[in-house]
Amino acid sequence: METHPHPPYKHPITFWLVFLSLCLLSFVSALDGAIISTALPKVTTSLGGETDYIWIANSFTIAQTIIQPFLAQLCDIYGRRNPILISVALFLLGSGLAGGASTVGQLIGGRTVQGLGSGGIYILVDLIVCDLVPQRERGQYLGIVLSLAAVGAVLGPVLGGALAQANWRWVFYLNLPLAGPVLLFMLFFLRLDVPQPSSSPSLLRIDWPGNILFAGCILSQLLALVGGGTLHPWSSPSTLIPLIIGIAGWILFHIYEALPARWCPHPCMPPHLFATRNSLLGFVLAFDAALLMQWTLYFLPIYFQGVQRKSPLTSGIDLLPCSAFLIPFAMVAGTIMSRTGLCRPLHFIGFAALSLALGLFTPLSAHSPRAAWVCVQLPAALGQGFLATTILPAIQSSLGPNDIASSTGVYAFLRSLAFVWGSTAPGIVFNARVDVYARRITTDEKLRERLLDGRAYGAAAEFAGSWGAGLDVVQREQVREVYRLALRTVWFVGLAFALVGVVVGLGMGRVVLQGGLEENGYGLKEKGDEKVVDGREGSNRVEEVFHAVETGKREETGDA
Repeated sequence: METHPHPPYKHPITFWLVFLSLCLLSFVSALDGAIISTALPKVTTSLGGETDYIWIANSFTIAQTIIQPFLAQLCDIYGRRNPILISVALFLLGSGLAGGASTVGQLIGGRTVQGLGSGGIYILVDLIVCDLVPQRERGQYLGIVLSLAAVGAVLGPVLGGALAQANWRWVFYLNLPLAGPVLLFMLFFLRLDVPQPSSSPSLLRIDWPGNILFAGCILSQLLALVGGGTLHPWSSPSTLIPLIIGIAGWILFHIYEALPARWCPHPCMPPHLFATRNSLLGFVLAFDAALLMQWTLYFLPIYFQGVQRKSPLTSGIDLLPCSAFLIPFAMVAGTIMSRTGLCRPLHFIGFAALSLALGLFTPLSAHSPRAAWVCVQLPAALGQGFLATTILPAIQSSLGPNDIASSTGVYAFLRSLAFVWGSTAPGIVFNARVDVYARRITTDEKLRERLLDGRAYGAAAEFAGSWGAGLDVVQREQVREVYRLALRTVWFVGLAFALVGVVVGLGMGRVVLQGGLEENGYGLKEKGDEKVVDGREGSNRVEEVFHAVETGKREETGDA
């Protein structure tokens, strides 16, 4: 394997403008996904939808997840430009609908449209970067994109709380001035190559049965995961039946995708994506890494609120070491990968660091000093940063250039699904252990009931506030101990998943990242490439603009 630096690929000015627009889209999409968390109570109260909060929050996630493989297939058929324009337009339309909603149903509809657009943005940002950047350099550029997304995710809860106090509708309207100019820029200046026309009609090249089966089974699973433990008990038929149907449908989907070409000529999730050891294990690592990211970010605030009795705002600030340091670690990993072509050691370091972090979370208590809970977040940030930018290039290194769209689609889908499981699985563990430890509180039945049957997660913020303040010292310590012991089990189970990542990462074969740009027919149109625009031939508009500016400068100075 090469260990010397590869000469960097030279990018034209159009690349940097397109890349900047992709970074802005990543920022806005992440901001929108996080901003609702602190604004949701105010939004539901204003519209009278206190019992429907779970659908306001999760309609976005469900729509975002089920659309991704379908979009990946559209990108292979029609190119990248039109799908990303439609995705951004849907995102803006959904933002306007949600901001102008007068009923909960309208808000849920707007959030669903937003989710469809965000799902397209999520996959297409990564996909276009992979089209335009050599394998070896992808980690660097994906690290920059991730950094902007992380900034959006960090700012989201703070902005959401502030806007909710002023006018909650701007939680959604804010996307219009941020993403609107990006759509206009892409509409006029984004010029990407399109695939050569096929002999078969485009609509017949879409895997309609596979996409419908996929959307149905994933929707069934997500409805069960979202409603389980909140709307219905986990043992309820309302939870178990859709979950079982979803899992059975998922199995049938993969059986259908593996059928001969006579029955499934254009699979939306081609089986050969999982045929090599590196791609298969890479997809497992992608799911595991996303699962652990959500696992950590979802339950560390419960430690701050339920054990240390800090407000939701303060707990968000205390989480900054984990979220803020992820950015430089991701960029460091991308740079190392770019210079050396190494992936497997970075995966090992990433999951080993996550294992260390989750192990160090287990002894945290109400009396742990600030230095302790700040320092133990740093290995978590290192692990997530190293994994966020290095797994997708490793997957694509064992596949062909024509598999970039489908592999990116599967990668994006698995991460989205893992985010749902990353909050659901530890939630099941947490609630089960709370039910065990809360029964030790025998002096106050009402206090015990406040924590049982899945109520403890939502009660953490109240315990940090007025409810906890009204308890005596003994009662407060009892509740803190329940939270501490339940969280300790959550961290131990998370540690097991991190160790699985270590083992799976060691099972990957040698990864060789190419230094040159792969030709797959979807890159930027080069200067001088002619295309028909509005019935006339023209070249790339951005290049024309910069050429005109440069010519004007030369004329002013008298240069030939």
